[in-house]
Amino acid sequence: MVSMIIGFIFIAFTVLAALPFGLGWGSDIIAFLKGGSPVLAAFIGLIAIFVGIADIRDKREAKKEEEQSRAKE
Repeated sequence: MVSMIIGFIFIAFTVLAALPFGLGWGSDIIAFLKGGSPVLAAFIGLIAIFVGIADIRDKREAKKEEEQSRAKE
């Protein structure tokens, strides 16, 4: 419950900070998002590559185990 209240407070602060009649940080927020987007995209791409490699390895291992179980029969 406390975490939800804190979350709502942070969301309200973010909205207030971005509005022109609030703190007026809207342009700074947009500049930060523009600068952070390529870095975030690079991290997401790396994670996707690692997940893909792990998936390929798991499929190979499952195929080997299946072949071994067929050979035992």
